[in-house]
Amino acid sequence: MSIADKACVTGIGETAYVRGSPKSALELQMAAARRAAEDAGISPHDIDGVIPIGVVSGIAEDFIDNFGITDLRFSALIPHGGASPTMALQSATALVAAGICNHVLIAFGRNVSAAASKAGARIHQMPQFHYVTEFEYPLGNCAPAQIYAPMAMRHMQLYGTTVEHFGEVAVACREHALLNDNAIMKKPITLEDHRNSRLIAEPFRLLDCSLESDGGAAVIVSAAERAKDLRHRRVFISGVAVGHPDSPAAITQRPDMTSLGLGKAAPRAFRMAGVTPADIQVAEIYDCFTYAVIRQLEDMGFCAKGEGGPFVADGRLRLGGALPTNTHGGLLSQAHIWGLNHIVELVRQLRGHGGRAQVPGAELGLVTGYGDLGDGAIAIMRRE
Repeated sequence: MSIADKACVTGIGETAYVRGSPKSALELQMAAARRAAEDAGISPHDIDGVIPIGVVSGIAEDFIDNFGITDLRFSALIPHGGASPTMALQSATALVAAGICNHVLIAFGRNVSAAASKAGARIHQMPQFHYVTEFEYPLGNCAPAQIYAPMAMRHMQLYGTTVEHFGEVAVACREHALLNDNAIMKKPITLEDHRNSRLIAEPFRLLDCSLESDGGAAVIVSAAERAKDLRHRRVFISGVAVGHPDSPAAITQRPDMTSLGLGKAAPRAFRMAGVTPADIQVAEIYDCFTYAVIRQLEDMGFCAKGEGGPFVADGRLRLGGALPTNTHGGLLSQAHIWGLNHIVELVRQLRGHGGRAQVPGAELGLVTGYGDLGDGAIAIMRRE
């Protein structure tokens, strides 16, 4: 049985994205979930499935106690970092296609400002990083930029990818953030600004790195038949897939350090949706680092492996370019909400509600997730 077009994203919600929020991660998550239910035109009592995202979010019991869910039929927690929101779309789609649930809530909240430790320390508390903690942490590889830098360096050595190529991604995301009232970064940048930003972990500079930010986001996935009666035009999940790289817990132990799980997932998603990369009109690509966007474009088939750098050049990813990407500003310039904000933005684009960043006539788009050390997820969506 195919699950293509059996589910729709019917509700989207997000809080203000800021630095230094006085609210807890759970408060931010609940606020975003409430807005998603209001957007769909349903009550919390109508929601019968919940997938909170990540180790910092609430659990199912929190939603029963605080959100008003009264008949919970399914709950899960997907612990794959930034791939989790798009992976959750796969689970939610399967649930409503099987008739287990009618409306599944996917929600996330984070307050890194209130956290006792920063990203480098937080990740080493996660079990999926045990190889890094055992073999690389003692050598000084602590923060995500240090852990992912060898992938980017290897790509540069093999294929001639350049700092300017990374800069193209950063500048495109920043240009789009300037059009978004709910984006943290509001200062324009140029390729020269990118090149001159301080080095964090070679080859990553400051403007290659995603933000640390506070906020919440949520989406509701509903059975396609149920979605007919809700508030907005239907946005179908036409193809969705998940993949994990070889040696998933240690980048430096892979036969190919540039390999990602998305390379396994993307062909399955495109086959399910019955479309090709050439059909995609707007893309929301997980951008923990600029390099990650380039590699994912290759793995999805927009260009051959090694050609991602030239592919992003000359404004291709900007509004008006051949593939408008991260039209909300992405993790690089809007906010780091584990990529759930990417799903919110894609739905907004396909509804035609993209505001100043709307891609004219967008009917078909995709969103990706990139988690941990290369876990990948992709969802292809179309509007009714």
